[in-house]
Amino acid sequence: MKYIEVTFTMEDTSLFRDLLVDTLGNEGPYESFVETKDGLQAYVPIDKYDETWLRQQLQELREQFPTFNFQFSSHEMEDRDWNAEWEKGHQAVLVEYNGGSIWVRAPFHPHRTDVDYELLIEPKMSFGTAHHPTTYMMLSYVAELDMQGKRVLDMGCGTAVLAILAKLRGASYVEGVDIDEWAFNNARENAASNGVEITLKLGDASTLGGTFDVIIANINRNILLADMDKYAAVLNAGGTLLLSGFYEADEPALVAKANTLGMTLKGKKNRQQWSALQLVKA
Repeated sequence: MKYIEVTFTMEDTSLFRDLLVDTLGNEGPYESFVETKDGLQAYVPIDKYDETWLRQQLQELREQFPTFNFQFSSHEMEDRDWNAEWEKGHQAVLVEYNGGSIWVRAPFHPHRTDVDYELLIEPKMSFGTAHHPTTYMMLSYVAELDMQGKRVLDMGCGTAVLAILAKLRGASYVEGVDIDEWAFNNARENAASNGVEITLKLGDASTLGGTFDVIIANINRNILLADMDKYAAVLNAGGTLLLSGFYEADEPALVAKANTLGMTLKGKKNRQQWSALQLVKA
């Protein structure tokens, strides 16, 4: 398969590099990214490259963040074995949390016995490898909170890395939901690789039914605000809602929305200007 390589250069990589990855990877068709000294290289299949869409997204980011100064260029890459290329650069991740550690690896990474949990994740094109700060924080939350006997929902499950950890930590029932068919199939494969049973659904928040003790949603600010009422409707009293996928600056809007739905902030984590919230339903 042939790919387009889009190269971005920017003045402030500390914030805007992750912002681009989130926009292009979660909301667009871009499959992989490589950090550079002064920016980012993004890769998209040639048949999915739409420069008009890209310019629209960049303009929206500029309007939202006036200090976002950048330049970009694109060119067609030569055809090659991209799986092999990806494996060369893809690193395993050690997630450290209060009291332990989690080793998130692909099949071609070494096995470790000196960690509390080892998650075997073949990410393919799905979001959720622990490289991103939001996944890292959410994994630490799932590891720290009581999951024993809980009914857990993972919205926008991606690779199902969070759902798998919840099951390994004793959750009695875990359900993963994703709107992307590729992610749905990838999540099923990863669950099998880790020897856990997870109920998976292809769709969005309109598919929700039943009730849950813990709901995990690592998506993005706009979807979280739009769907939080649906999460609250299926969350048991005293239940926990874990949210991530947004920046620290977005915390007040999300907490305010949660308060209107009978949920209060119990804790939060921050990592590289990204945020994760722990909310509890009254």
